[in-house]
Amino acid sequence: MGNIHQTAIIDEGATVDPKAQIGPYCVVGKGVSLAADVVLKSHVAVDGNTKIGKGTTIFPFASVGLPPQDLKYHGENSSLEIGENCTIREHVTINPGTEGGGMVTKIGNNCLIMVGAHVAHDCLIGNEVILVNNATLGGHVEIGDFVIVGGLSAIHQFVRIGAHAMIGGASGVETDVIPFGSALGNRAELNGLNLTGMKRRGFERDDIHAMRNAYKFLFSENGTFADRAKTLKDEFPNASSVETVHNFLNEETKRGFCHPK
Repeated sequence: MGNIHQTAIIDEGATVDPKAQIGPYCVVGKGVSLAADVVLKSHVAVDGNTKIGKGTTIFPFASVGLPPQDLKYHGENSSLEIGENCTIREHVTINPGTEGGGMVTKIGNNCLIMVGAHVAHDCLIGNEVILVNNATLGGHVEIGDFVIVGGLSAIHQFVRIGAHAMIGGASGVETDVIPFGSALGNRAELNGLNLTGMKRRGFERDDIHAMRNAYKFLFSENGTFADRAKTLKDEFPNASSVETVHNFLNEETKRGFCHPK
């Protein structure tokens, strides 16, 4: 096929759309499915039960779909799903799921995963997410839409990062970060809201104002945090952003919540 370099090795069991492009020295395993306009630049290894969506581009020396770095993994038939129009840069590693985490790792559409980033087993990543150079996600991490994780940051296993949140560079995140939150630090703490992100994504002024007041209410010293989390939506009933935070706070968490200093 004209779109496949003569040095590429493709297993007979792989499914490759005729419009996909596979560059020099790539290796594509048996269970892999490449949609139309997928581009593997060169020296890319894709294996396992891995589906890669239309228009996604993977740069040299990325390792996608190979067995996870989990001692509990025993070869179960788990999978990896990568959405459309993603950009996966050099030396990125992305692992499939495990029996202990739902058997699947998922990455949404239009994500940018920069050089050296790592997505561990059973992670669930939304749309329009950016992982900056060498960002590391432990197993079972959940990341909402439009999140940015700064370079050299590490997200602890089972942590959730809410939609539109911003994680500063070189941060260690051990607890859940609320949607629209901005977290930073060696052991990350909230340092406000990602207001710049909200403005860029077209949130109305009233919604942003309500979110700022809700943040002050949520982390005030009146009553308990748990009680404030339960009543947040009632305090600010007409703001979609506040409702998003309310729902996030009242879902199950295994790590607790990131607070301001």
